[in-house]
Amino acid sequence: VSARAGARGPVDAARAEGSHGTADAVDARTAAAAADGRGTAGAPRLLTVVGVPAPVDAGGRSPSGDAGYWPAMNPGLVDALDGPVLVENDANLAALAECAHLALSGTDADHLAALLMGERFGAGLVVDGRLLRGADGGAGEMRFLDAVLGDRRGADGVAALARRWALEALEAGETSAALSALPPAELGAKDVFLAARDGDALARAVLERIGDRLARIAMILSSLIAVDTVVVAGAIAEAIDPVLEHAREALPRIGTPPLPQLRASSLGRDVVVRGALELALTRLREDPLALLATDPVQDPQPPTEGNRTS
Repeated sequence: VSARAGARGPVDAARAEGSHGTADAVDARTAAAAADGRGTAGAPRLLTVVGVPAPVDAGGRSPSGDAGYWPAMNPGLVDALDGPVLVENDANLAALAECAHLALSGTDADHLAALLMGERFGAGLVVDGRLLRGADGGAGEMRFLDAVLGDRRGADGVAALARRWALEALEAGETSAALSALPPAELGAKDVFLAARDGDALARAVLERIGDRLARIAMILSSLIAVDTVVVAGAIAEAIDPVLEHAREALPRIGTPPLPQLRASSLGRDVVVRGALELALTRLREDPLALLATDPVQDPQPPTEGNRTS
């Protein structure tokens, strides 16, 4: 995991030189160091932060629920990993990243919802400058959308909605030269977005429906917990502008002022990683001595009867 995360160390240098035997030997030493809670370069690992797509309580544990999905995503990671470990919900980490990013530009981010909108909707919620967690860490879970929207898959995210609604329209007899040419099993959200950009009527109608759903979700969050900013985050944010345009047009039809501001994140697919870094830095600032503490230094001249002072 350290190597995949780009932690530079002797392993990388050995591989760059093409010495497989040396790399294997260093791998063994690196694995031993990691097991002992140290990084690839031998420095102590201060803190590990893990983001998971599941509710997480203050102790880093997820409840048993969602047909076993949550415990599968977080099978006791806080206890399984060495050293100090923080396990956090991925949408919560996205919210922390967005708050920090907006604060750097001088924008108020005390009342914000960060929506991760891939296959599922998930929200990280910040109210009065504090991250909301709730019982078992369940704040921001979007399962209520099934009931509120009258859709048994109401918590489907943008990627899932684009694919599902496009296929449903094709099965109902609507036509799309671009999308009909693709095998149904291979049709994805990217294809729908590209077709809409090229003027395909079916694809544009799908994006309008997604924009309407996003507007409804934003109004629910605005009305329920009074967030004034809803940020769409994650990899999908790079292509979300057409959906946001439809959502902004739909907001006045759906709700009454004050209307939440809709933004596309500029942090890209690394937003959860950035949030993990923010959380780690915050924890370090809160109690630096706890994380920076090292083994006590041995006195080269321990007290003896001859040199003991009063």
